[in-house]
Amino acid sequence: MSSTVAVPSFEAENPFSKIARLLPGIALLAAVGYAGKLLEQTINAYARSHHLVIPNVEYVLWAIVIGLAISNLLTIPKFFSEGIATYEFWLKSGIVLLGARFAIGDLVKLGGLSLGLVVLEICGSLTFMTFLGKLFKLRPKLTTLLAVGSSVCGVSAIIATQGAIDADEEDASFAIAAILALGALALVLFPLIGHALHMSDNAYGLWTGLAVDNTAEATAAGALYSDAAGKIAVLAKTCRNAMIGFVVLGYAIYWAKRGQASGVDGKARFVWQKFPKFVLGFLVVSVLVSAHAFTKTQVTALANLSRWAFLLTFAGVGLRTNIRDLFRQGVRPFVAGAVGEIAIAVLTLGLVVVSSRLWGL
Repeated sequence: MSSTVAVPSFEAENPFSKIARLLPGIALLAAVGYAGKLLEQTINAYARSHHLVIPNVEYVLWAIVIGLAISNLLTIPKFFSEGIATYEFWLKSGIVLLGARFAIGDLVKLGGLSLGLVVLEICGSLTFMTFLGKLFKLRPKLTTLLAVGSSVCGVSAIIATQGAIDADEEDASFAIAAILALGALALVLFPLIGHALHMSDNAYGLWTGLAVDNTAEATAAGALYSDAAGKIAVLAKTCRNAMIGFVVLGYAIYWAKRGQASGVDGKARFVWQKFPKFVLGFLVVSVLVSAHAFTKTQVTALANLSRWAFLLTFAGVGLRTNIRDLFRQGVRPFVAGAVGEIAIAVLTLGLVVVSSRLWGL
């Protein structure tokens, strides 16, 4: 028996078989994303030819809606699953390539402002979510996971923190479900609020990057407003992502001192392990473009590649979201998360409005 188990384990490492398993899901991501783009172009062409004035619905929303319809109305065969899960890879690749659209001077200027606001957002979010956890009588480690997820980078932060503080799988599932459900709502509400307040592209993008938790949803919510807003949203969200190692380290030490988590050996190594490496890729591409290492044609090609990568990402957001599953995890974590997210949205909106008046956005 033992000898027969070892052979499949070795064969599973074959890169060609792994690629073959990924291809169906990646093809589905591409098909859904392209369908969203095609639907946007078709509707706009029809409106122009018939002299109709209708609001332009970006391909971002169409890709997500088509993905949601497939994942919630149909049963997706399991052989698509691994490829669909690569949407996070396309997200990170898109962010790295997006560095081509930032001059390093603009990056330093807006990045410095974003980083300052990120520190304020994280401190305020952690404090308020901890208070809400106690108010709603949530389990302490579930409160920690919700606080980290809402303040830093959503599901990625929850998963990183779960292992660092030895949290239960159930607590992680509750926190992830709440964050995903609220992220889905943000895709609808944030663009509506932004337009109602007549926010500029920069101000809206900065607000979205500060307030929306998951990187995929923050990118999508920004792009739903405008291409320029999407770019700024990614920058602000990238600044938040860069803080994950420090926040997780703090909670790991906190729970270790109470004897409820493993100790941390080598704090610098711990932070580096948790640090999102795609942030460095984003900066490297921006520096290379600013140093004129690429021609204008190549810069345009890199920017277009980032849009295609995001197209697959947005399709994945829809395909990976099962609305029924999100609300099976319980009511209290969702309610606590919702109250916290509303407070964080209001707080960050206030920060952005004040920053706009002081520095202009």
